[in-house]
Amino acid sequence: MKTSLKNSTIAYKQNDQPKITFDKKEVADFYPEVRRRVDAYFKNKNIGKHANGTMIAKTVFILTVFIGSYLLLLSNLFSPGVLLLLAVVNGFFTALIGLNIGHDAIHGALSGNQRVNKVMGLWFNIVGANDYVWMITHNVIHHTYTNIPDHDADIDQIPIIRLNPNQELWPIHRFQYIYVFFFYLLASLSWVFLKDYKKFFQNRIGGYDNSQHPPREVYRLFFYKALYYTLFLVLPFTLIELPWYYILLGFIVLHFVEGMTLALVFQLAHTVEGTAFPSPDEEGKMANSWAAHQMYTTANFARKNPLANFLFGGLNFQIEHHLFPRICHIHYKHIAPIVKQTAEEFNLPYIENDTFIGAIGSHIEVLKKFGRGEIQPA
Repeated sequence: MKTSLKNSTIAYKQNDQPKITFDKKEVADFYPEVRRRVDAYFKNKNIGKHANGTMIAKTVFILTVFIGSYLLLLSNLFSPGVLLLLAVVNGFFTALIGLNIGHDAIHGALSGNQRVNKVMGLWFNIVGANDYVWMITHNVIHHTYTNIPDHDADIDQIPIIRLNPNQELWPIHRFQYIYVFFFYLLASLSWVFLKDYKKFFQNRIGGYDNSQHPPREVYRLFFYKALYYTLFLVLPFTLIELPWYYILLGFIVLHFVEGMTLALVFQLAHTVEGTAFPSPDEEGKMANSWAAHQMYTTANFARKNPLANFLFGGLNFQIEHHLFPRICHIHYKHIAPIVKQTAEEFNLPYIENDTFIGAIGSHIEVLKKFGRGEIQPA
């Protein structure tokens, strides 16, 4: 089963619904032109599209802090209060591994050598997720069918959270802009204990036929999950000389920090003011070409903030990432002006929030609108 982005534009059926296709003639020249200009940037600068020295140093720093904080947690050298702070640090840097290292590696963007990408992508598994499931749900489904109701699994949440305009509207959804942040705290806990298993054994994800997997991937799913549970549950409960409830509290706090970080970064890219949630017509045809569709459904935030650029793995440059997922995120801040100018020339939107806080506010406004039933498929 192939799950690379080379196959991500292949249309598929959802149950008995027509297959989704994009209008290749609508704004057809935008993607070839923006790609030509971006390619020219790398050629003129005589630089590669993958990791550079800065990215390598960043990777080493993130992994060093993650591993160091983990070993210190097991060392029995500190008081419970200090251990709790170490759990916060470890949880945050666990999220940074996913955002900065695993995400790029699984997209094939970290290195031009795919063996390197596969090895570095294993960090995704070591911190409790599954690279194979992510490749399907993110690389293939989300990147192709971004914000399309009933097809993009990222907007098909648990029933109490409404981010899909086709989802049934409940009275409680009016308050989701308040309680949703509690569920964001649980995001990584759900991921390591439930989400990957559910997605792996689900026959369909949106319209994607997910019924068959290589036997090797079944083994890998359970092997790496067992490894994570051993590293972050068995060993801490065995080695840390504290009552079990202190250790459990640290594990939960670790995941609260990780979950909130991951949830916010991903939500601020597609569920903010200005992004569209377009549906196909009765024949399954979308109104735009794939690249134009990305411009209507994707948003950047805080792209001029150096700290955000360092922490969020280029996911605050979500537009550039969706158009060029095989380019390492370390380059996004440099190609963003090219993408924005080209979009403006083709009368396409370039949606962005100037600050991280502003993007959160915009996300809250969208949660309110979904909760009141004000957002409909385009």
